[in-house]
Amino acid sequence: MKTKNLIFASFFALMISVTSFSQEKTVNVGGAPMYPSKNIVENAVNSKDHTTLVAAVKAADLVETLKSKGPFTVFAPTNNAFDNLPKGTVETLLKPENKKLLQTVLTYHVLAGKFSAADIAQAIKKGNGKATFKTVSGGTLTAWSKGKDIYLTDENGNSAKVTIADVNQSNGVIHVIDAVVTPKS
Repeated sequence: MKTKNLIFASFFALMISVTSFSQEKTVNVGGAPMYPSKNIVENAVNSKDHTTLVAAVKAADLVETLKSKGPFTVFAPTNNAFDNLPKGTVETLLKPENKKLLQTVLTYHVLAGKFSAADIAQAIKKGNGKATFKTVSGGTLTAWSKGKDIYLTDENGNSAKVTIADVNQSNGVIHVIDAVVTPKS
């Protein structure tokens, strides 16, 4: 009888966890569902649109950081965004001797704290059309809007559009962007 009860209880617990996992509100990014119960790295590795970003995060030894509690806001450039950089830029950044520079570029895409699109839009409204955010690398990104779209401008005057907002993670939020932003050199 004890064994039967234990098996029943285990099966019941498994069904509850499967049901709750499947009922999560996901957002598809790069053809894969992003689960709010998973962390930034656990989700990003499944996006076919972010293979370059994932490779860069690994090369920069930032995996454990982005798996940590956070919370973080990550502006995640797509593979196409990296492809639009000058020829050879990604390859150069991925070299072991450029690890520190790669870390700086990647952490320039990260804010400490969780900022939803609504939070960013509210900051833009409060700032009369612009809001400045300090990045984990120590630089600044300026957010602004055009219609319902949110854009970021980096310290070099380059802009990126948020193409998918509010991809919630267990340790923050991802906003997919269409360009790589860079800190002042």
